[in-house]
Amino acid sequence: MMKLALVLVLILAGVASGSIEKRLTGSVDCKKNRQYHVQIEGAQGGKSCGGSLLNTRWVITASHCAEQIVKLKLGVNIDVSFLKKVWSSIKGSSKKLEQTITTNQQFTYKDEEGHAHDIMLIKLNEDMSGSLPTIKLPSAECSKPEQGEMVEVGGWGSKKAASTKAKPSKLRCASTKMIACDENDKPDAKYFSDDSTTMCAFEPGVEACYGDGGSAVEYNNVLHGIIVSNPVDKCANRIVMLNICHYRQWIEETMLKN
Repeated sequence: MMKLALVLVLILAGVASGSIEKRLTGSVDCKKNRQYHVQIEGAQGGKSCGGSLLNTRWVITASHCAEQIVKLKLGVNIDVSFLKKVWSSIKGSSKKLEQTITTNQQFTYKDEEGHAHDIMLIKLNEDMSGSLPTIKLPSAECSKPEQGEMVEVGGWGSKKAASTKAKPSKLRCASTKMIACDENDKPDAKYFSDDSTTMCAFEPGVEACYGDGGSAVEYNNVLHGIIVSNPVDKCANRIVMLNICHYRQWIEETMLKN
């Protein structure tokens, strides 16, 4: 009887632990979704974020994810066979999937008053293969999703910045619901935001954690938001995002001019 009780205790402890470990990335394996996902790390450490490949030369992310020399890893959610990886290494093409980006290739949005917003375009050192998956932008006349609509988020951040646990080996995806933002639902204070630039989402058990900032928010299978929640030691259950529709024209113009 005591052995049975011990087993039950262990099972319940495992269940409890699983619920504690729930995060934005804790719902389901993304599998073949989000193959456009880009991993962004500070060259000297201290930063960990996500980004999205828009086309063969440009990545979009949150400004707080860079603004220093960063290392980008592309194709992180693509299942490539071992032999193909070896062949790519021999040909040298695998080097294109890991690039070091300097600040002169990083473009933060600034409004007419010169205020920086927490959204950035990164120009890659060289063109990627056209076969590498990208994410679509919404139409130029788009508007942000209505309250109550479900959006898709993803990532694989740690519970804490100094976590000893390695990030999950596979990208994770979750759905969350659009809600009205509170007055405290904003990007970092160094970045401007208002009702037209910012949007928010909440779903019980779905949280943004360290490393999830900069990742894409999908609605109707296109890019509608960038996660700007930037938790370090505690996950955020109200996810703050920037509204891509507000920046749609700037995105096109920046890529064209640079």
